[in-house]
Amino acid sequence: MSSNDIYIFKSERLGFRDWLESDIDKLASINTDPDVMKFFPGIQSMERTRQFVRRMQDLLRERGFCYFAVEELDTREFIGFIGLSIQSFESDFTPCVDIGWRLDTKKWYKGFATEGARRCIAYAFKDLKLKSINAIAPKVNAPSVNVMQKIGMKEIKIFNHPLLESNETLRECVLYEIVDNQ
Repeated sequence: MSSNDIYIFKSERLGFRDWLESDIDKLASINTDPDVMKFFPGIQSMERTRQFVRRMQDLLRERGFCYFAVEELDTREFIGFIGLSIQSFESDFTPCVDIGWRLDTKKWYKGFATEGARRCIAYAFKDLKLKSINAIAPKVNAPSVNVMQKIGMKEIKIFNHPLLESNETLRECVLYEIVDNQ
């Protein structure tokens, strides 16, 4: 990464970078969009968004990855996040490295989640030397499950998410995995 390049890595149309203070308001706007948060228990407050960004900055420093802030390269516009995080809720497969994404609705249906997730997997296996990556989503979240399948992940199991037990719609989740075959 050159000194004038803020990106940790790029895909064809996307730049992946650390979080900036200026991203917090933009992410908060995404986090309060009911369409974006349809498959989550609720929208997120400004304070929760701020805590999320701080947690991602810490994770990047500690592990070399996070749910990266993502920009569209042509416009340098912040469009959301795509990347890797640690899931540590109580289950038989955690802790694990999880891949996830959350994009502004104006950027949906353009292939950004799939392109970005593929690039994050390549980074995880080639640069970070991770051996496997998981993805978790409520079973009803067909768009995210579709991305998981497009990026080559395989369904491992269906489970009741312990943090979503009280949410009848979201509690039944799918666990997908991709393994580095190198």
